[in-house]
Amino acid sequence: IFTISLILGTTITISSNHWIMAWAGLEINTLAILPLISKSHHPRAIEAATKYFLTQAAASTLLLFSSMNNAWYTGQWDITQLTHPTSCLVLTTAISMKLGLVPFHFWFPEVMQGTSLIIGFLLSTAMKFPPITLLYMTSPSLNPTLLTTLAILSVAVGGWMGLNQTQIRKIMAFSSISHLGWMAIVISYNPKLTLLNFYLYTMMTAAVFLTLNSIKALKLPTLLTSWTKSPALNTVLLLTLLSLAGLPPLTGFLPKWFIIQELTKQDMAPAATVISLLSLLSLFFYLRLAYCATITLPPHTTNHVKQWRTNKPVNLSIAILTTLSLALLPMSPM
Repeated sequence: IFTISLILGTTITISSNHWIMAWAGLEINTLAILPLISKSHHPRAIEAATKYFLTQAAASTLLLFSSMNNAWYTGQWDITQLTHPTSCLVLTTAISMKLGLVPFHFWFPEVMQGTSLIIGFLLSTAMKFPPITLLYMTSPSLNPTLLTTLAILSVAVGGWMGLNQTQIRKIMAFSSISHLGWMAIVISYNPKLTLLNFYLYTMMTAAVFLTLNSIKALKLPTLLTSWTKSPALNTVLLLTLLSLAGLPPLTGFLPKWFIIQELTKQDMAPAATVISLLSLLSLFFYLRLAYCATITLPPHTTNHVKQWRTNKPVNLSIAILTTLSLALLPMSPM
């Protein structure tokens, strides 16, 4: 029931023209994911669900307020007709809260840490899709300077705060924040690039999360001993992480390349330079994850329990997603 409600809420939001319908879809989404977050009944999971509920409720209220404000001044309830400047400002705030863009990012790593890997994956991809479609539809009327500022801050904070983490879900949360920065910087110039970036990011994150889920790794020390379980999977995890970091022959380079190109076309070379340099920060923690997963071998000084080697074959979806997140760069001319 909850999964169907998630799909339903997302579909309502992305296919609506009227602000109230979009808001209703977002609310259905929030209410459907809450039981999934708190499914383990661990105090940490309940706390995560509460934090998630409070931020999303506040964001939905702001979204409703901005659309009502716009309707009050212009008489338009159409999503694409959001023209009043105050409404645009409030909407940008609301969507930033929904997505976890800096400075509204505090809830996201905490919620990710409190829940399981699969629900964490849903939170960082599927739950970001409806707000991104709303941004896409309202992108012509939003303030580019504000979005660029939020974006650069997001990439910076996502990189810096991820450096010191040992918990994999928190690292993935900060990686998600910096990727959202890349999406937000280009939304007012070329919204299609934002969607492309989102799709590729979803694919690569899916590959990483499913791999981590199959080796049951939640923190870096478990990742250190996981290479005995399925060596091939860990080796490919190294490449998928580098693809998330955006290194050239892999898929993750494609959206970054296009976004930098678009920014230089718009005479925003300084912004492009800054955002590229800041993404080196997140490259560092991807490299550390990759280092723990593949490059180092025991014996270590730390004590940890050795894991049993399992003979279960690697999931087909992991194989497909990983292949896609490594080899899609040649599609760039299309």
